[in-house]
Amino acid sequence: MPKNNNDYDDIFKTLKYNHKRLFISLINKAFNKSYPLNIVPTILPTDSYIENPDTDKIEERESDLLMSICGDTYLIECQSYEDGTMAIRIAEYAFLSARNSAVWENGRVILNMPAYVVVYIKSSEHTPLYTEITLKFPNGESVNYDCKNILLKDISKEDMISDRLFPYIPFYITRYEDEICNKGNIDSALSDLLYFRTELTKLYQNNELSPEELLDIMNYINRIIKHIADGNEYEERMVSIMGGTVEETPSQKLKRLEDEKNILSLFSNGADFELIRKSFSEKIISNERLLELQKSATQK
Repeated sequence: MPKNNNDYDDIFKTLKYNHKRLFISLINKAFNKSYPLNIVPTILPTDSYIENPDTDKIEERESDLLMSICGDTYLIECQSYEDGTMAIRIAEYAFLSARNSAVWENGRVILNMPAYVVVYIKSSEHTPLYTEITLKFPNGESVNYDCKNILLKDISKEDMISDRLFPYIPFYITRYEDEICNKGNIDSALSDLLYFRTELTKLYQNNELSPEELLDIMNYINRIIKHIADGNEYEERMVSIMGGTVEETPSQKLKRLEDEKNILSLFSNGADFELIRKSFSEKIISNERLLELQKSATQK
């Protein structure tokens, strides 16, 4: 039986409220747009109510992301597994969105349907490549309203970084779920985590990510690791790669990241390794991490 995937939904929804600017690059890539990364998108309300014909009860409907950029509306649904209901749910979400922004005229209403995409965190040979909705009308006309689905397994770690697809990064580790759960070989997973730590830190040092954004992305990566590992022997080893240990608090991590930024600046200005090592205990910054920072500074 699949695990409860509330962690996945919570992370995606928390990201949209706390770091909505990180979704601009994602929308640019998904919909072939070129919105400036410094504009401020608007998060639209996603909760509505609809009657369930099977139970005659009024149920709440809430999509994962409904965002407006420069007057355009985008609906993004993040799905863990294909459950056969996605097309009808998208139709409901899209109609509710269009209803909320409807333009009323005398006896006429204009419904502006949002562009949409479905993102599958996990996928298999049974995962549909397209979500297809066909609207048929009594006069014989029909309209196709569909999208090509995004399968995260098809996006490399390099593309996630180069295309700045930050909201996808916490979910990347799910492609190693079998190895983590069944205690298989996780060398590739560890290598990929190290890659993300290094590249995200570089973006932070270059001021492309704020300390809060970096901290939250790393914490969300660890949250997914904990969800998958569920306390097994791999958990602490994997979580520690994002910095600190399982017990490290967000405030401690933020302080450490500021220390690393200062250390990088010291190395860039020619400071001696031993002098810096003596200034920071191994418990705060490991010697291995100091060497990585020194190498990064000398490569600039």
